Amino acid sequence: MKGIILAGGSGTRLYPLTMVTSKQLLPIYDKPMIYYPMSVLMNAGIRDILIISTPADTPRFQDLLGDGHQFGVNLQYAIQPSPDGLAQAFIIGEEFIGDEPVAMVLGDNIFAGHGLKKRLKAAVENAETGKGATVFGYYVDDPERFGIVEFDKDGKAISIEEKPEHPKSNYCVTGLYFYDNRVVEYAKNLKPSARGELEITDLNRIYLEDNSLNVELLGQGFTWLDTGTHESLVDATNFIKTVEQHQHRKIACLEEIAYLNGWISKEEVLKVYEVLKKNQYGQYLKDVLDGKYQEHLY
Repeated sequence: MKGIILAGGSGTRLYPLTMVTSKQLLPIYDKPMIYYPMSVLMNAGIRDILIISTPADTPRFQDLLGDGHQFGVNLQYAIQPSPDGLAQAFIIGEEFIGDEPVAMVLGDNIFAGHGLKKRLKAAVENAETGKGATVFGYYVDDPERFGIVEFDKDGKAISIEEKPEHPKSNYCVTGLYFYDNRVVEYAKNLKPSARGELEITDLNRIYLEDNSLNVELLGQGFTWLDTGTHESLVDATNFIKTVEQHQHRKIACLEEIAYLNGWISKEEVLKVYEVLKKNQYGQYLKDVLDGKYQEHLY
């Protein structure tokens, strides 16, 4: 299965922070924002990843992440010349996707919670065995800002509406999507919405009407953060800091995920430790290598 991180956009809501850098390169506690969505794909077992960004920001992601070998993954890069909708990613990535299923995560989305890895693996299996698409629903207080799912009395998804004036539920579709290979053709046949974009909601609706959209709800114990405002950036940093300090485990430590997955060796992690040993991130990697933590990440 292939993976895409869509890290484009102009980030105008975060000006002046994003006037000379990508939103997805801003720090969330001790890591660049893009580490968090990348960790989601890596925890799903995905090693071939395409990062789609703007012409100006793509070289910065290449400087930060390179070809991904240090994380045991294969990174490629593509440019989205202008932000013409999330679904455009599947057209830009057509050659990269080939005939495989594909997962996409938005570059400013953070997911955390015990059992997330299990949910991700199930979504991968769903797409790989031809059972269609999986999206993740999350309760929000301001549903008019999102793509909202309506459910019948049995909890089955029956409609999805983008930024509704009169929301039919409080469950939004988060920025993480798993599709079978049909998604490329579906995306190519989409008509732009009133705001001139190829909407991911329209794509999800095709799968819903085909009865092949699985909506997994991330309920109690899960946290989803969409870091699009100054306030949400601070909230995200505070959340990550609090969880890491209290649980003594890092969220989105890419070297740790790669090492536990068997994608990189102890020696490769030690090289990173030598560079980072003066801070707590480097010390954490040493603790992982020393077997200080007994349980694996689920």
